Amino acid sequence: MTLSIILAAFFGTIAFSILYDIPKEYLVTCGVIGALGWIVYAVINEYLGNSVSIFTATVAIALVSRYAAVMKKTPEIVFLISGIFPLVPGAGIYWTAYYLVSGQMDAALSSGSGALKTCFAMVLGIVVIHELPQWLFSGRKHKEVTNGR
Repeated sequence: MTLSIILAAFFGTIAFSILYDIPKEYLVTCGVIGALGWIVYAVINEYLGNSVSIFTATVAIALVSRYAAVMKKTPEIVFLISGIFPLVPGAGIYWTAYYLVSGQMDAALSSGSGALKTCFAMVLGIVVIHELPQWLFSGRKHKEVTNGR
């Protein structure tokens, strides 16, 4: 894994964030989260399969996004959607549509199943982190949260 790939994930995430009108004060955080997700993906992908590495990277992105949202007092979706951008299987979806239109059903099935597995791993990673209680990220003790403070 080279520095250029990490920088591409960082700046690609920032560009995507600008495109979706994320406030300027959050752009660097979004870029760091996107680069972090790509680093986790690349390291895990060396040893395990694509689906496991996508799942693990998504878990890392969702964890850091929840923490950043609490620290910066902004909605988590700002960081989550931007940070997950480098992992989205855009090429797989594109080739699936291309193969379907050109009548190559076997290639479309192969490409589509890979893209679907990637999307499922991403959704599963987000769901796992969203099931964690909010007090884990707020820095407040569980007892304080349940007492209504």
